[in-house]
Amino acid sequence: MNSNFPLLKPVRILLIPFSLLTYLYIWIRNKLYDKKIIHSASFNLPIICVGNLSVGGTGKSPMVEYLIRLLKADYRIATLSRGYKRKTAGFAIADETSTALDIGDEPMQFHIKHPDIAVAVGEERIVAIPQLLHDRPEVEVILLDDAFQHRPVKAGLNILLTDYNNLFTRDWYLPTGDLRDEKASYKRAEIIVVTKCPPTLSSDEKQRIISEINPLEHQQIYFSAIRYGKPYHIVNGDSSFNLKKDTEVLLVSGIANPRPLELYLQENSKTYWVQAFSDHHIFTIDDLKEIISKFQQLRSPEKIILTTEKDAVRLMKFSAELKDLPVYVIPIEPGFLFEEAQFFNEGIIKFIKDFKLSG
Repeated sequence: MNSNFPLLKPVRILLIPFSLLTYLYIWIRNKLYDKKIIHSASFNLPIICVGNLSVGGTGKSPMVEYLIRLLKADYRIATLSRGYKRKTAGFAIADETSTALDIGDEPMQFHIKHPDIAVAVGEERIVAIPQLLHDRPEVEVILLDDAFQHRPVKAGLNILLTDYNNLFTRDWYLPTGDLRDEKASYKRAEIIVVTKCPPTLSSDEKQRIISEINPLEHQQIYFSAIRYGKPYHIVNGDSSFNLKKDTEVLLVSGIANPRPLELYLQENSKTYWVQAFSDHHIFTIDDLKEIISKFQQLRSPEKIILTTEKDAVRLMKFSAELKDLPVYVIPIEPGFLFEEAQFFNEGIIKFIKDFKLSG
């Protein structure tokens, strides 16, 4: 972790000319906003944006859920997402008839786990926010999911996530690297969270990363690791199963970065096999048949199928086929290191209270 050069895949290096065009487009676009030639809209309520500078999984959904759990007891919360890879378009609020195909897998996950909050989707946030407030005028705080690069809306508080294993400072622009916004855009964030850190991250390494990011005076930097919860059955929610060292696991994964979960299984199961799909993959009946066939080939008497919460919402349409199979979902959440969760929480709550007082 001591190199400042981008972590580039050899084949993608050939695409550097296209990356330069990507950077030029991003740079011009940001300059137009920075110079106020193109204007961003603000709204008269606390808006918290969770985002990143790259494509791929940096832990945005677990962070949004963390904020939901932190705030919903005291404030009427709404989430607003783009609804990536849904089969619909335009603005929608989740209800009892919604599916992952209607609103996207992350919003569906929020809706299933937190049915007491408003979960909305809309490609154009500047249009969707007024619609959300019209339909749900009681909403006091909006959480924008994956909207840091969406500059038509100016959030009151920006939380920028960057993966410990691929810090934005060491990345490069699409398609050579994973960056979809310029590195200097980190300066727009009030809070930066380095996610997916090893739980044993040292104080010296923490300070080296802080120096590398070089935060502005007003910016706060936190470090978090993935914490896995107790698996529960995908259909009936039973959580009596315990993952043990004699368990053989078929991991069904359609997420951007399953590697942390694979490392977890390496340490907490007898052995595991991966049935990998593309990020946000829409499962078909043929996929299900292949999964069941692979599972039946496992030889251990103690065996399960394990999947992520995002994948589970796309598999639930096969609940009839899955109800009698040992298919378990493993939840995750960010765990703040160096005992700094309290400071992070207090910063979020202070932003909301100060906003309300100033309004």
